[in-house]
Amino acid sequence: MRRGGDQRSSGGCGVRVAYLIEPPFNYVDSAGAVTGCDVELARYVLGELGINDVEFVETEFAQLLPGLARNDWQMTTGLFASPDRRLRALFSRPIWALPDGLLVRAADADSIAGYRSLAIAGHLKLAVIRDQIQHVTALELGVTPDQFRVFETYADAAQAVQDRIVSAFASVARAHQGFLQTSTAHGLSVVNVPLRERAPAFGCFAFAPSANDLRNRVDHVLNTFIGAAEHRQLIKAFGFADADVDRVL
Repeated sequence: MRRGGDQRSSGGCGVRVAYLIEPPFNYVDSAGAVTGCDVELARYVLGELGINDVEFVETEFAQLLPGLARNDWQMTTGLFASPDRRLRALFSRPIWALPDGLLVRAADADSIAGYRSLAIAGHLKLAVIRDQIQHVTALELGVTPDQFRVFETYADAAQAVQDRIVSAFASVARAHQGFLQTSTAHGLSVVNVPLRERAPAFGCFAFAPSANDLRNRVDHVLNTFIGAAEHRQLIKAFGFADADVDRVL
């Protein structure tokens, strides 16, 4: 699905950038504009390259990399750059490094401490988004295949927690925090996955395999912008602190 009204049409060749709804990284504000820390960073970088014809295309997570391969879009907002994904796409230098978190009902926050606690309990169900890295991490830490419930979108997985279909939903902790800040949902909480279970992982812009030149040009801008005062100010507006920036310097 494409969001209208977000195309720019002056100067440079056009670039399509795929995103999924996941505040504070990417979302649509009350005026209908696509925004978020990843979106605004992409806008800045592409603008510095003279690419002002930028179209942001909303999709589901499982379609991000296949869409790059089909050239439906040339770039995505931030993804974990796992070894498997690096076989399917090109990645920029890191733009953030963030820990995992579990979205749970507030009443369960004291009894769920991370992936291993779900594995030990055995009967608790865990929501994941199809093809996201948290599925693999949870498996490695002992969560069994029958405990998973796989969803296509963040909203559906979060709703499954509210509806008691699952006990927890694994994603980036910052995404859960963004959801709670922008949602009308009540009675939910975020449990930070212990760093001994999952260290903060690097997220990067992803590019079509044929877009090596674009990736290199984006990296050239990022190498001087990431960590600069203007960058820190940009992402501060979306709840990121200096310590979050310092992880990728």
